[in-house]
Amino acid sequence: MKIAQILPNITYRCRWVWYRNLIVWTKFYKSSIVANVGEPLLYLIALGYGFAPLISDINGMSYMQFIAPGLIAYTAMNAATYECTFGAYARMSAQKTYDAIISTPVNIDEVVAGEVLFGMTKSLFASAAMMFVLALFRLIPSPIALLIPLVVLLTGFVFASLAMLFTSFSQSWDFFSYYFTLFVAPLYFLSGIFFPLSTLPEWVRTVAWFTPLYHSVELTRGLIMGNLTFEMVKNAVWLFVFGTLAFTLAVKRIRDRLIV
Repeated sequence: MKIAQILPNITYRCRWVWYRNLIVWTKFYKSSIVANVGEPLLYLIALGYGFAPLISDINGMSYMQFIAPGLIAYTAMNAATYECTFGAYARMSAQKTYDAIISTPVNIDEVVAGEVLFGMTKSLFASAAMMFVLALFRLIPSPIALLIPLVVLLTGFVFASLAMLFTSFSQSWDFFSYYFTLFVAPLYFLSGIFFPLSTLPEWVRTVAWFTPLYHSVELTRGLIMGNLTFEMVKNAVWLFVFGTLAFTLAVKRIRDRLIV
């Protein structure tokens, strides 16, 4: 197989797929953002206030300060994941939107790229709303936190690409229950959002290191607290490489599925 057959063939035309999704989304964006922010906000209030009297501090942070950065990454993951699973599957299978788009000069690789770009955009909007809420709670002490949107975009890229890859295998709506139950749900507890991973056995910490949400949480926590380390560069590089691989595989899989 030639390299050209593996690498995505993408031009500026992918922006029209992104724009089409954006126009549709503006019709119900309020309910979408509320849905994306509601769950992590519930965790912040319920767990933050519920466990705060029982936990003195974690690494010099109150419990609410500890979980707040992870909830930003969690919000970014959820927004991209839902958009590029249920949303993308509806456009690909139920609505046949992809078939209509690829009858124009836009190719299937650009369709996937546009979908991933829109997943990243939804991550950005949802996380921005979450950051606004955290600011009201005075849980963003460092001005370096202004760099968090870059981490959010990278997180959105990874999880939108992973979601598109899984969607390429889906033959029904029920198929997504495997993805959310067996992959997404465990990430909540393997990423260091609610407790330090140092409390877990070493083999679990090793497994956690290979999960994308862990690296996103490490980056957001470092930025929100103003603690910049070289390890954060490794986290960012890991996410970029992992996301690029997932995106390339997603393009190939959907290309094989739709182009007979």
